[in-house]
Amino acid sequence: MLSTDPAAGRHGCHHEAICYDSDEELLAVAVPFLTDGIAADEPTVLSLGERRAALVRSALPAGVEVSLATGGVMYTGPASAIRSYQQLLAGYRASGARRVRIVGELPPAHFGSTWDWWARYESAVNHALDEFPVWCLCTYDRRLAPAAVLADVGRTHPWIATADGRREPSPHYTDPLLFLRENRPGPPDPVQLTAPALELTDPSPARARHGVREVDRGLLPADDVDDLVVAVSETVTNAHRYGCPPVRVRYWTADDRIVVTVSDCGEGPKDPFAGLLPTRDGAEGGLGLWITFQSCSHVTMSRDAGSYTLRLTAGNPPAGDILGAVGRKP
Repeated sequence: MLSTDPAAGRHGCHHEAICYDSDEELLAVAVPFLTDGIAADEPTVLSLGERRAALVRSALPAGVEVSLATGGVMYTGPASAIRSYQQLLAGYRASGARRVRIVGELPPAHFGSTWDWWARYESAVNHALDEFPVWCLCTYDRRLAPAAVLADVGRTHPWIATADGRREPSPHYTDPLLFLRENRPGPPDPVQLTAPALELTDPSPARARHGVREVDRGLLPADDVDDLVVAVSETVTNAHRYGCPPVRVRYWTADDRIVVTVSDCGEGPKDPFAGLLPTRDGAEGGLGLWITFQSCSHVTMSRDAGSYTLRLTAGNPPAGDILGAVGRKP
């Protein structure tokens, strides 16, 4: 059996996952993980959904308290989640914490059509949080997570924990520099099988912004529309500046969302962390794409022969076939 504390002596991010089949298995790992941290005077944080946070807290010894970071609020989008965790950990580091322990879970709704960018998030965490002394335990309920999600969990977490106390290197772990360069376009949105409500070729950013308001017609809340306007403007600006013409912008609407694709004949950004982290030098539109990721409810990036496409969604992305068992409550 490997060390029960494989993060001992490590100064960066130790990122591991447990895929469990029952509440009892979750508690068997999460409770000692938290109590050991408290005994070592390490800040401990729960970033779980309401039900599982209450379950874990009720299983802790009397008088033991942990900090709460509501999972649903933390995980509104990959880029914002990374930014929130960086701010959280920077605060603990400034207060003198030697190491921070976090037990987290992605909301099961993210296991659907938006899983592609959450898989990118899980991979990017290995780099984005490595400046902090943090031990992250990501929890995945096998009763809710589809097989495709669980496969990506093994590829994005360097370590796997089990209910019997073992912690072993993941045999399928893939370095973020490789994983994030993979073409992961996400499942197609059904609305794209219909004719676009509007199609533009080589529009100026101003014309592309106006296109959002032109197709909206009161469909979405004003804040969502304003955010999409920003995202479309940033994306079209980047396509003109860093891509290759022609730049094509297409708009679709459904009852609960607006979908916009921006395509050009370039290869897309070379930075594998584009969208998830801001580039410090502003190269290849990294800041604009980072803003876009925080302005939309879903963003996909795809490459094919001779083109690069960003799909921006405002509103409610479709559930998608990958959702599988989501909705069943154990």
